[in-house]
Amino acid sequence: MHDHDASNGQGADFTRRGILAGAGLTVGAAALSTTLPDAAQAATGGTPSSGPVGDGYATAADGSRLYYKDWGRGQPIFFHHGWPLSADDWDGQMLYFSSHGYRVIAMDRRGHGRSTQTTTGNDMDTYAADVDAVVKKLGLRDAIHIGHSTGGGEVARYVARFGQGKVAKAVLVASVPPIMIQTPSNPGGLPRSVFDGFRTQLAANRADFYWQVPIPFYGFNRPGKSVIEGVRQNWWRQGMMGGAQAHYDCIKAFSETDQTEDLKAIKVPTLVLQGDDDQIVPFKDASLLQAKLLPNNRLKIYPGLSHGMLTINGDILNPDILAFIKG
Repeated sequence: MHDHDASNGQGADFTRRGILAGAGLTVGAAALSTTLPDAAQAATGGTPSSGPVGDGYATAADGSRLYYKDWGRGQPIFFHHGWPLSADDWDGQMLYFSSHGYRVIAMDRRGHGRSTQTTTGNDMDTYAADVDAVVKKLGLRDAIHIGHSTGGGEVARYVARFGQGKVAKAVLVASVPPIMIQTPSNPGGLPRSVFDGFRTQLAANRADFYWQVPIPFYGFNRPGKSVIEGVRQNWWRQGMMGGAQAHYDCIKAFSETDQTEDLKAIKVPTLVLQGDDDQIVPFKDASLLQAKLLPNNRLKIYPGLSHGMLTINGDILNPDILAFIKG
């Protein structure tokens, strides 16, 4: 089922210029608008669901430590963040969905956040296996997996390869599949030179690179928009927590991994969401193609919204995701 209410937006302006003003492609996902906790409590008449609130570590096959947050009780929702961020980028969503009676889990991908700063295994196959390690430790069944950007690629690989009997539904938000880089079979992709530019800037001055990225990420460069300094600083903070080598390697993972077959293999109901002013992952080469490949999906395009819409437009997206989960 497709609910495609997009206009003819162009999501690739930033990337076509090659990293506008020194910013680069980022693939990260989100907390929430500042008013959401109050809105969540008003909607539910209470506070986040009672139950154990905590965090911990799982161990990957190679011994890497994988940090996760695990709050509340109920049907589990597992959140997958984007490059180069951490589980913290989902705090707003975790508060919102916990307040609606769900158990919420988010992990730091290997090499990101508080997880081991890995120099090997920074690829989609290992990312998916790491998710399975956390899922097994926590005994999760009937889970909803929600991924943003690179996290959407992680969701697609995990659900296709490990999710049988464990996954109820999936949500892909501004996600990288089927493949970002331009190839003969993907002529609408971004040139390799774009991703080479990301690697060059990361290696030369990662701190400055990560300071510039949130501007197009959240659409702060659009007319009439102003920078939300707390959001920008939180993005930078999360990025600088992770390992430089893992982040460098992840650029190849999110840009060159062909996930066409992953999408075809996902049988569970899947919600596909993206803004048509996404300057990071062009929506015509991402969500529109995902909707053609996923056997059982609903597509929604949001006019004028950015790559970081989960953070600054959570009041719009969260209820849409909740309705899909409950439907």
